[in-house]
Amino acid sequence: MAKKNDYVRKPEWLKIKLNTNKNYTGLKKMMREKNLHTVCEEARCPNIHECWAVRKTATFMILGKVCTRGCRFCAVQTGLPTEIDWQEPQRVAESVEIMGLRHAVITAVARDDLKDGGAAVFAETVKAVRERNPGTTVEVLPSDMKGDYDSLHTLMDAKPDIFNHNIETVRRLTPTVRSKATYDRSLNLLKRVKEVAPDVPTKSSIMVGLGETKEEILEAMDDLLAHDVDILTIGQYLQPTRNHLNVVRYYEPQEFAELRKIAFQKGFKHCQSAPLVRSSYHADEQVSEAAKARREQFEANYMKNPS
Repeated sequence: MAKKNDYVRKPEWLKIKLNTNKNYTGLKKMMREKNLHTVCEEARCPNIHECWAVRKTATFMILGKVCTRGCRFCAVQTGLPTEIDWQEPQRVAESVEIMGLRHAVITAVARDDLKDGGAAVFAETVKAVRERNPGTTVEVLPSDMKGDYDSLHTLMDAKPDIFNHNIETVRRLTPTVRSKATYDRSLNLLKRVKEVAPDVPTKSSIMVGLGETKEEILEAMDDLLAHDVDILTIGQYLQPTRNHLNVVRYYEPQEFAELRKIAFQKGFKHCQSAPLVRSSYHADEQVSEAAKARREQFEANYMKNPS
């Protein structure tokens, strides 16, 4: 792990030019008017413009913007959360409609102050989005909900199209990188989803550049596969502020390509691996065939009868 004052310069090829066009600024204005938050903005995702404008996907962050945990890689604010807003699911659903999203990801700050970890609000949001936008596929990205499996059942009863929960890093670095979460609890949560809903694809993500070894990355892949995870995303850790963990090193594009090849060889059904890949990158491609068919059928019917 890099020391606090160590600094590894970002390579030129990793720097991106932000495209704040009218479409982007208009969507951002709408989010503020509806008092909604997106992890695309809060976590400073580098792919926000491609996802919002081109791929018609977005990641909504429900349950407020203040997290009860203080993970050392994450830019989201830590503190005492606000009360639950039960009107939020309808506002998310309306925004999905206005944005014309093909795929919506619903994530949240960790709400360890709530008995169910926010599962009930997650479920209501999935239901509201699907009711108002039957052609939109829905992915959920919750915290570990402190390992409470009754809360998991509450969430899965809403029938999301993808269940995503990130292990974030390798086993050895988990105590340093993640706050309150444990490596095995995350793995067990993903395994339990398959027991509750065998047909729902499960997904997880790893950041690299925090000091892990290649062997540890491959071990994490094996651990995920042993817990029936279908989809893997791998991206470069980028330090959000100087108060967060330093980048130990930047992986080269060919290293990401090699990891993607290995992931498929090991048995993952889908893998995105590149420097700027984040958990929800190209998420619209990762739904099950049944969910994809439902979306395509709706889009075909809409083209015939747009009113």
